[in-house]
Amino acid sequence: MSDAVDAFAAGVDFPLDPFQIEGCEAIAAGHGVLVAAPTGAGKTIVGEFAVHLALQRGQKAFYTTPIKALSNQKYHELAARHGHAEVGLLTGDTSINGEAPVVVMTTEVLRNMIYAGSSTLEGLGFVVMDEVHYLADRFRGAVWEEVIIHLAPSVQLVSLSATVSNAEEFGDWLDEVRGGNVVVVSEERPVPLWQHMQVGKEVYDIFVDGATPSDEADRWRVNPLLMDAVRSASRSGEDGPAPGRPPPTEGPGTPLPARRRGARGARRPPATAPPVAPRTPAGPRPDPPAVPAHPGGPPGGP
Repeated sequence: MSDAVDAFAAGVDFPLDPFQIEGCEAIAAGHGVLVAAPTGAGKTIVGEFAVHLALQRGQKAFYTTPIKALSNQKYHELAARHGHAEVGLLTGDTSINGEAPVVVMTTEVLRNMIYAGSSTLEGLGFVVMDEVHYLADRFRGAVWEEVIIHLAPSVQLVSLSATVSNAEEFGDWLDEVRGGNVVVVSEERPVPLWQHMQVGKEVYDIFVDGATPSDEADRWRVNPLLMDAVRSASRSGEDGPAPGRPPPTEGPGTPLPARRRGARGARRPPATAPPVAPRTPAGPRPDPPAVPAHPGGPPGGP
């Protein structure tokens, strides 16, 4: 490891994973980086290294998030690590030490700074964009795109996401817009993901248990006990509407995505928007397609 990465690694209480080292080394070499790793893998370590490097070099670092709750969390984490005098927080309703060398903020705050030509941008060396896949959000995604495009070329961009799939393709767009972008991908999931389904009063594993990773045919086989329960419930009518009660119509109880579909359709993004799609193998880089909606529906305000 380089001296900068080695000094940073000495300050954490666990050994860095290879993808974390790769991302940190790319930043130390002066590149922007896109880190795509599963939830719980520790990709924010790469963003924290950018903060560490900014303080070592006497530069500023902005850590942006899509929601105020995450901004508050990162503020407390970074303040505990570097001291409250070195860390600030700027959200829609909170302003703490906004001229600190490290400032956590919602992405809209940074976009507004750029358009206003704020003096707070002076000396900015790094911008960490946590949850960068929000660029795919149909309502707020343009904010991420505008920040990426309009940031000064001297600023190193650190993009983090657990759900951006076509990372190489997205990384190509970042490299085209920003220059010198490195893509770091990790597929290892340190936190197991278990999926269950409730049928009646019982909860079942969706997939069979005990299959080995090499047994792909059996690995994703649906639990036969679950299938039997679903068939039984279907025959008894447990999953249907109550007798005499009409099926749900549009209203507060209707799932949000269903109310948004129809004549309105999906809004096309700006022509320059990069593709951010569900996790599938990346293919050849096409012209940027329409960006799909955020998988969880529209997030909360900044």
